[in-house]
Amino acid sequence: MRRIARAPWELLKRAFGWLVLFELRNKVLLAPSALRLRRVETSEARRLDTATGPRPAALVATVIATHRRPDELRAAVRSALDQTVRDQVVIVVDDGAGLPRLPDDPRLFAVSLARNTGVAGVVRNVGIRLTRSRYVAFLDDDNLWEPDHLERALAVLEAPGGPDAVYTALRRVLPDGTERDVLSVPFDRRRAARESFLDTNAFVGRRNRALRFSRLRRTPQVLPREDWELVHRYSRAHTVRHVPHPTVRYLVNPASFYTTWSG
Repeated sequence: MRRIARAPWELLKRAFGWLVLFELRNKVLLAPSALRLRRVETSEARRLDTATGPRPAALVATVIATHRRPDELRAAVRSALDQTVRDQVVIVVDDGAGLPRLPDDPRLFAVSLARNTGVAGVVRNVGIRLTRSRYVAFLDDDNLWEPDHLERALAVLEAPGGPDAVYTALRRVLPDGTERDVLSVPFDRRRAARESFLDTNAFVGRRNRALRFSRLRRTPQVLPREDWELVHRYSRAHTVRHVPHPTVRYLVNPASFYTTWSG
């Protein structure tokens, strides 16, 4: 009887992918929180835009979301500033906890939200809205980039006939510093509906209306994550390509404020 009852669900998963179905459920159940958080995001973006003056502009803007990780944040910022691509700005957006002392660099801008939202998508969206650039990249405060991350991404994006976005391979490391594996999966939208291999720490995209994160309040139990949602939605009308070279050191961090990694 249970097998019969589950048959429609299994057929839907086979047709559309379980991640797509879970995200549809999330949008139905969590929509009220998203509407409120959209107002919060807009209010904060306007407040900070007024307070900080002209929006920083460069070929690429790197958005770093952070919350109470001062040492890790400084390391992440340094890895962003040490990129071989110099035509970039780095904007740190603190989710209401306060900012530590950061490097003195004219390409670095740091702001704090008025209060904690606990929603990674809102924090990153504020950073996107506070910058002007052709491309936007994302780095979490507990991860690091290799020096050639942006160079490799932009070489593909700026090539004739290049895609709208790319993502590189992830070198996943454990908390003790040992390497777990390298995650390198060519982009396939049908496969992405069934496997969660998309992460925005490796993603660099052309700025357009689709380049925004979900505002749903996703607890660690809510799947899929906002990284998957962004890339899957962005690829609906824009070309995404994989760069099979590991340029991100991704911490498999069970205590992460935003996500827990599985798979």
